[in-house]
Amino acid sequence: MHCQTLVLGAGIVGVSTALQLQARGRQVTLIDRNDPGSGTSHGNAGLIERSSVIPYAFPRQLGALVRYGLNRQPDVRYSLAHLPKAAPWLLKYWRQSAPARLAGAAADMLPLVQRCVEEHDPLISAAGLEALVEAKGWIELYRDQSAFEQAKAELKGLAHYGLQYEILEQAQLQAREPQLAMGAVGGIHWLDPKTVRDPGALTRGYAALFVQRGGQFLHGDARSLKQVGDSWQVSSQRGAISADEVVACLGPQSAELYEQLGYKIPLGIKRGYHMHYGTRDGARLQHAICDTQGGYVLAPMARGVRLTTGIEFAASSAPGNQIQLNRCETLARALFPALGERLDDTPWLGRRPCLPDMRPVIGPAPLHKGLWFNFGHAHHGLTLGPVSGRLMAELVTGAKPFTDPQPYSAARFL
Repeated sequence: MHCQTLVLGAGIVGVSTALQLQARGRQVTLIDRNDPGSGTSHGNAGLIERSSVIPYAFPRQLGALVRYGLNRQPDVRYSLAHLPKAAPWLLKYWRQSAPARLAGAAADMLPLVQRCVEEHDPLISAAGLEALVEAKGWIELYRDQSAFEQAKAELKGLAHYGLQYEILEQAQLQAREPQLAMGAVGGIHWLDPKTVRDPGALTRGYAALFVQRGGQFLHGDARSLKQVGDSWQVSSQRGAISADEVVACLGPQSAELYEQLGYKIPLGIKRGYHMHYGTRDGARLQHAICDTQGGYVLAPMARGVRLTTGIEFAASSAPGNQIQLNRCETLARALFPALGERLDDTPWLGRRPCLPDMRPVIGPAPLHKGLWFNFGHAHHGLTLGPVSGRLMAELVTGAKPFTDPQPYSAARFL
């Protein structure tokens, strides 16, 4: 078989890239070992995060570094055995999180973040997925008055981004979420983002739209990719498929491909967990809630209330554990007393693909003609899937890109 364009990886980034290429006239085949939306795209907090204009940075304050070093915090934990291997990457991340460099990353990411909702919206409509998506925003919740006051003061520095939000004092927060305990002192309700009740179903719906529009999805192994003359070839359930061009959107598995091709891109993995819960006495959570001190998100989902944890630094292949989830669950039950029994047999474990400079890789592979990369979206794969897919499609087809692609170039790591 021969096709014009192969897209490797059927997570939200890969499926969105396939749709954007298809919309620009490319004949596209989408390849994945598993079904669409069954990896990291399945397990996130369900936020299309228009308000995240500042990337997640490594803490710089000495007090925070000491607290995290004790490894007892709910939002970030690390495996002691993995720390020596992770240390060089963490040092790069720390350096890139210095104020001036963080400001540069925020400026480079802004064109993508600004367009995230408007690139999702037409796909949601075309795929008939409106029932999965709500325009309620999410609430950033504080249990400490001094931290809340600091957050309100920092809003002034975000004024030029034009974000919509409401400051909720304790009584206002209680009115908006009556089921929350009185321990929360207030919150910020971010209004621009949208929330998704089943992120995996959204990705599968986008994949179904891709097939409906004439695209082809096949199971195959991206690791089998090789260059054959002027073409690229990969093994699939229907045998070898060749293509003129390949776009690799493999998320946390990206290193399995690019390393064998000679690229040294410093991709790190931030692991995270989720668990679904029922609620007691018919209680309902109206909005996605982020407990800023706990570093977890409680979100109403199709299956129940999903608790999504923060960051775990451990070997990507290491078995999952319940340490971080248990810490967060204790806090969540105090915050939302109606949280009921666990609905999943075991916690779901996901892997966020992160680069230390807090920018993804979007663009051509510098050493290989016809090979393109689109990965490294960190905490915002769901948010940035369609917009990074658009930029990727514009680059592949030679159209004028809507923003300068240089900040996302893989060549920055050569």
